Amino acid sequence: MQKTVKTAEGNSRALFIQTTQVLGNVLTFDHPADAVLSRHFRDNRELGQRDRAFIAETVYGIVRRLRWLRRLAGAGATPRQLLLAWLARGEGWPMRQFEGLASATERDWIETIKSAMLDEGSVAERADMPDWLVERLLAQHDESSLIKLAQSLNRPAPLDLRVNLLKADRDVVLARLREEGLAAESCRLSPQGIRLGGKPALQKHPLFLDGSFEVQDEGSQLLGLLVQPKRGELVVDFCAGAGGKTLQLGAMMRSTGRLYAFDVSEKRLAKLKPRMARAGLSNVHPVLIAHENDAKVKRLAGKADRVLVDAPCSGLGTLRRNPDLKWRQSDAAVDEMVVKQGAILAAAARLVRPGGRLVYATCSLLAEENDAVVDAFLAAQPGFRAVSAESVLEAQGVTLTTGERLRLSPDAHDTDGFFAAVLERVASA
Repeated sequence: MQKTVKTAEGNSRALFIQTTQVLGNVLTFDHPADAVLSRHFRDNRELGQRDRAFIAETVYGIVRRLRWLRRLAGAGATPRQLLLAWLARGEGWPMRQFEGLASATERDWIETIKSAMLDEGSVAERADMPDWLVERLLAQHDESSLIKLAQSLNRPAPLDLRVNLLKADRDVVLARLREEGLAAESCRLSPQGIRLGGKPALQKHPLFLDGSFEVQDEGSQLLGLLVQPKRGELVVDFCAGAGGKTLQLGAMMRSTGRLYAFDVSEKRLAKLKPRMARAGLSNVHPVLIAHENDAKVKRLAGKADRVLVDAPCSGLGTLRRNPDLKWRQSDAAVDEMVVKQGAILAAAARLVRPGGRLVYATCSLLAEENDAVVDAFLAAQPGFRAVSAESVLEAQGVTLTTGERLRLSPDAHDTDGFFAAVLERVASA
């Protein structure tokens, strides 16, 4: 059994060893970081909330700044060395805090890390991104704006809630949270959103348990507003996943009409069902499909009032929450994704009735997954026309200078990086 040795600052040697182990598992990049952390916490239920927070925040901090840390500690630095370098330089620990955690030899090494000076480095090194990703982003940004974007992606994301308008009023929920001592404010853009200070545990909060709110990034909430579903309509969430946006659409429809939640993953759809019940929705119909051309999809051809395609993508707009994605994704994987996105959008478009709306969205920052996919679709589909995303939002009281297509980023809007295009099937098609 691991002996627990507390340092003067309260961190135990056992916790330090666990953090190193988790970091080593994450740095193989065989599995998503959040899955590795969840598994470790399930296997070590004795860990308290503070220890879990230390492990998670430390691991994510290292993954965010991995390129910088490897320049400091050496390209072949072990997980333990990366951890020591992060605590010394990233967290600014004084030397006394390493007593009881690091050997005398390691403390000498830490002293050299603390005083090490690095040259400016390449753009990719300063951005803490792989070369291939920076090369793609430099086609869209100048160097200074790219560095600014990268710095915003390397900061932890805030915690946003979406109030379930079927069950609650935002002002009432906001007042309740503040009464409980939580730092809470209305989201700047989403009329359904609340932003919290810090990361309070909410899984057992009465308002979460009764379905009054869900955790959902403010930018993601704006996608639901672009779909703008109405009571009694037939709406399709074409790539529903675990259903965060599905729940929002269902609430906006006041649980009327029919809302189909399509997905190729039975596991993800299974997670949606208890969330539907908690949200008080009876109009959602989860449907497992084999692929975008499944017969279950074709049965709805030309019948849908609105279709949301929240397409599978690189996820690079979510690096604040999933920093390991920049190291797990690849140039070739993005190219494969683009082909899939085009096929899914074309299949989803067949469901839209004349005069109906189609929204294509990603949480990617790459033009290849965004504008290029929409431009190719419009060139091949003369029966569809573009609609101004800015105008759609403005009609719902959201003032956002975005132009025809929605583009959100953490540096400009303090949301995850989202793209969306609103398309309409012309009535004569």
